[in-house]
Amino acid sequence: MEVRKAGGVFYIKFEDGSKAYVATESESGVLKILETYVPEQHRGRGYARVLVERVLDYARSNGLRVLPVCSYAIGYFMKNREYRDILVEEMRDLPEEEWMRLYEERLGEEAEKRERERS
Repeated sequence: MEVRKAGGVFYIKFEDGSKAYVATESESGVLKILETYVPEQHRGRGYARVLVERVLDYARSNGLRVLPVCSYAIGYFMKNREYRDILVEEMRDLPEEEWMRLYEERLGEEAEKRERERS
């Protein structure tokens, strides 16, 4: 599976023409992970994880710190503590309760955004 990069987007193009992607934004040495998306028919197969790990490899090789914004990226760092060394300093040593609060808050914001887009 080939992960490609175009601007701040890392993506996988599937044979059916759909794409999974991670949208990022880089500013002042910080790479923000803004959105992670996998088409419904391709979910549950580890594509989001592959994409996020490619983003982290990119950040590491370019000397960038990472700020997870989307719920998937926050959840990734909750489950994979060994990658927290690449985070922006203020997030590296957050207690687990704070990670959970951030995750739940972001899930709620994303659900509200989807609802607004539907109406």
